[in-house]
Amino acid sequence: MATAMAKRLEGKTIAVTGASSGIGKSTAMEFARTSPKSLKLILTARRIDTLKEIAEEIKNEVGSGVQVLPVKLDVSNPSEVKGFVGSLPAEFREIDVLVNNAGLVKGTAKAPDIADEDINVMFSTNVTGLINMTQAILPIYKKREDGGRGDIINIGSIAGREPYPGGSIYCATKAAIRSFTDSMRRELIATRIRVMEVDPGQVETEFSVVRFYGDKAKADAVYA
Repeated sequence: MATAMAKRLEGKTIAVTGASSGIGKSTAMEFARTSPKSLKLILTARRIDTLKEIAEEIKNEVGSGVQVLPVKLDVSNPSEVKGFVGSLPAEFREIDVLVNNAGLVKGTAKAPDIADEDINVMFSTNVTGLINMTQAILPIYKKREDGGRGDIINIGSIAGREPYPGGSIYCATKAAIRSFTDSMRRELIATRIRVMEVDPGQVETEFSVVRFYGDKAKADAVYA
């Protein structure tokens, strides 16, 4: 017997950014397992080959009831984001849920020694990328009856609430997500568009490998 959650998800189209690993991949897998009979998943990331492998993994686990569309997308590139919806097959364009998960951290430098490149990539991915994705999808929601309908789930971080030394820029980007989420929730309060934020704590993913520029030994030490 289908669960109440499975029934609520039936027929929905869900887009997940940063879906090639970590929280993004796990989120996609959980949606597929929860509603395996009638669901469309749009999985985006920069690594298209990995997304295709995940699509095959989902098909092998839950069957053909979940349609998975892997899409190569760099959310830090505004032109790619602007063209995202228009590039989708027609049957995938009526998105119901957007999971803004794509994000990263670079380095542990403290001011005034933080590299310009690290600052720019964190803000363009974590903040501008999330805002641009939201602005690309929100018009789909707003055209629906009763003032609009749809869900936006922003993946923040406990770091946006509790900043720490050596993470000032990353923490600032996650604080910005919190402010953007809270403001948008108030702006859309009279609609059926729900705006949510999930703030994970420490999760063992590729996060620290990226932070330490590929040094897995250093990354592993964080979780040890």
